[in-house]
Amino acid sequence: MTRKIADLEANALKFWPPKIAETERNSSIIPKLIETQDKFISLLNIADAEPFAWLKVLATTKELSANLFLKHLMVLSDIGGEKLMRFKKELPKIFENNTMEFAWNAENYSYKFQTLSGNKTWNNTYLKVDGVGLSTHQKLTPVIEDITNLLLFGGATLAENIPSDIEEKCTIGTLIGHKKELDAFVRQRYIWVSRITGGATANSLGNLAQKYVVDYLQDKLPKWDFSKKQIQKISQNKRTLLSYDIVAKSPKGKYCAIEVCFQVTTNSVIERKAGQAQDRLKQLHKRGHFISYIIDGAGNFERLSALRTLCQFSDCTVTLKDSELDLLSKFLLSLDK
Repeated sequence: MTRKIADLEANALKFWPPKIAETERNSSIIPKLIETQDKFISLLNIADAEPFAWLKVLATTKELSANLFLKHLMVLSDIGGEKLMRFKKELPKIFENNTMEFAWNAENYSYKFQTLSGNKTWNNTYLKVDGVGLSTHQKLTPVIEDITNLLLFGGATLAENIPSDIEEKCTIGTLIGHKKELDAFVRQRYIWVSRITGGATANSLGNLAQKYVVDYLQDKLPKWDFSKKQIQKISQNKRTLLSYDIVAKSPKGKYCAIEVCFQVTTNSVIERKAGQAQDRLKQLHKRGHFISYIIDGAGNFERLSALRTLCQFSDCTVTLKDSELDLLSKFLLSLDK
């Protein structure tokens, strides 16, 4: 089914469908942190009377839940759930009576951990700081209070043999009361975090798009198999099988490789797929198989040369719109006739 670019574009969504965008928002953590970074900075700036003043300030704000506040500290200190689980095993051997002595603003303070000797593990799920957990508003709990104080003041502890990660990274509490330094630290840190997670977000959306397509086609074609990513005897060399985003196998054993390319902003993914398109079509046709491309997103329609190539070397080209996926379903059904 050869498509003209104008026809394809006229039937394109251009931007992520609401269902996929909503799923990504629910699982995406960094945007939520950046959205509330001003409130986080403000809270710590206000809580400068004594080291534990953050408790009273956090209790008065509605915009920052206790688990979201903790997640800010975990990201800013680069201390994740795996390290916290390790600390929980190590720290009882270091802190006598589970009490952390530390220095703050030239004075000594102490904090007695409430959950260091408990059976519960300090993991992301239990703390409700993963994607699912952060969708709920968690009130302050003893374990959140414990880890918050560790991340704020652990680097200033007076104990010996403290893990280097705590000594070097758990120092955010030293910035309380220093507005310019705190503001600069938080904003610079989130600029860096955004850069390294940008690709991960794009990959996450791409995976969600593929899952959306598989779920849609599986519903339309319940007897088809969409569980594989490769087709036997179709290889990029004599040893390695080619991988596709989706492989559809009919009840009669017909195969159709499906490549999903959705880019809201322009990038080189569609160029790479276009560079592979002719050879892939040739190999698949040689074995009696087929290939289809799902192309959508405003960025892809800015790459006209690559788009023409994919349309030229495709057995069926559609967009991510449901009515277009219905066309793909009909094409797949025709393969078994």
